[in-house]
Amino acid sequence: MRLLIAKIIRASLKRQQLVLIAAGALWFSVVGIGLARLWGYELSPSDGEAPPVIWPADSKIPRAAGRATLVMLVHPHCPCTRASIGELALLMAHCQGQLTAQVLFLKPADSIDGWEKTDLWHSAATIPGVNVMVDDAGREARRFRAQTSGQTILYDAKGYLLFSGGITSSRGHSGDNFGRSAIRSLLTKGMAERTETFVFGCSLFNRHSE
Repeated sequence: MRLLIAKIIRASLKRQQLVLIAAGALWFSVVGIGLARLWGYELSPSDGEAPPVIWPADSKIPRAAGRATLVMLVHPHCPCTRASIGELALLMAHCQGQLTAQVLFLKPADSIDGWEKTDLWHSAATIPGVNVMVDDAGREARRFRAQTSGQTILYDAKGYLLFSGGITSSRGHSGDNFGRSAIRSLLTKGMAERTETFVFGCSLFNRHSE
């Protein structure tokens, strides 16, 4: 009788161990899939068109005289763009007197007053050499063919395109990146290994992000 009970107990323990092993394997699989999707999302660039090679004649953005002009298009409610604003601050600190930056904040036609003036607006406004502007109904974004928040476009003093892309290495991540390095190189050396980079950010015209 005791032997039978011992066998039953051992069998029960084995079943419990198998259940725990299976549950653990399932948990690790779910976590792994979730992390893979998150990592894939962070490293997935947004699609977009190439900006005009010459500064749009109908643009209302003031272009700097005698120096390069940088244009950044921003969705004010995109959390990814916080890193882009931070990278812009670093860029402006290293390139003082070499360019003027115009940061345009999208304001949909049906949005309430002040909708665009988020913490991103206030952060950009504190950067020396940066002007912040409202982009009503995204008209300027369309003129520059921008579709993604954080897209950065650099034109030279004559209005010719030098660079287009993002200045972060992935969504919402700060740190060294090809975009910021390319702009610095173009301004200091007149050339860069890359003149285009991927843009990581929210859609400017996606209703879900508005």
